[in-house]
Amino acid sequence: MHYVNEWRAVAAATGRADRDAAEDGVRRAYRTAGLAEPERVIWVDSPRAAVEAVEKLSGAGPSVREEVRTRPWAEERRRLYDELGPAGWSALWSATGAQLWETTAALAERIRTGVVSELAARPEEESDVRLVLLDAVLGQHDAAWLSAFDGRGERLTGLAEVARNAGWWWPYEHAVVISERPEVLHRDEAGRLDRGDGPALAYPDGFALYAWRGMPVPVECLESLASLTPGRIRTEENAELRRVMLEFYGYDRYLAESGAEPVHKDETGILWRIAMEGDEDVVMVEVVNSTPEPDGTHRTYWLRVPPRTRTAKDGVAWTFGLEGDVYAPVRQT
Repeated sequence: MHYVNEWRAVAAATGRADRDAAEDGVRRAYRTAGLAEPERVIWVDSPRAAVEAVEKLSGAGPSVREEVRTRPWAEERRRLYDELGPAGWSALWSATGAQLWETTAALAERIRTGVVSELAARPEEESDVRLVLLDAVLGQHDAAWLSAFDGRGERLTGLAEVARNAGWWWPYEHAVVISERPEVLHRDEAGRLDRGDGPALAYPDGFALYAWRGMPVPVECLESLASLTPGRIRTEENAELRRVMLEFYGYDRYLAESGAEPVHKDETGILWRIAMEGDEDVVMVEVVNSTPEPDGTHRTYWLRVPPRTRTAKDGVAWTFGLEGDVYAPVRQT
């Protein structure tokens, strides 16, 4: 289904919104829901700015998210489910929305968390920010479920038009607040936010998220990664940040420069263990590829294995989904 890739591109789109097209989609979504078109459309540069704008709105009336987004989606899903049957619906979702759901849902949650973190100065303010976020229609980040209805749900055409041309939006009876899309998005091959030299996600007004291989990191930590030392890694008290540092620095480099010693060696490789205060041990197996490189050298690989691993063979076997006592390779590659 080629349109799944089209919706994947929508979810990852950056750059200025097509405001005219997005506003046309909003008006269509209101009309489809049987509502009068909104009197005001307010554009902002990020979801954070949208929450701030919503909190200052006057005369906007109640949220109409239920009428505009939730109810049409539920009714179209029920219609398709009845038409296709349980197996047919499951197959459709597996071929469409399920392909995008994990990455888009995770990204949306990261954005929510970032907005709450920046706008809720005190714990008691967090619930107010989250309530505003509940009124949002996710625009481009609704790509997963919109892909399942592509060409099948006329009632969702307006929602799809907004998603293709803008970011998150907040529908109220008399007014709509619409956010621009990000201007920067960096992800790794698994679809996780990932960048070592700047924000992984950034909006035009400076609202940004910093992450390394999917793990949130403070900007000040990211800026210090280039000057890391084994000592600095060992003294980091936050276990999650220490994992980020190790990933960035390189386990093999850390082992070499921290004076670590092997704990086991056999015909499959060498087992190394790094004790981490307040966290599980980092255990790695060093293996040498038996197939030579073009220049005749043999490449060394480092495989991270569970902390419970006691022998190099057990570690290598684990990477193949086997137990050590049944792992007997004819040739290592």
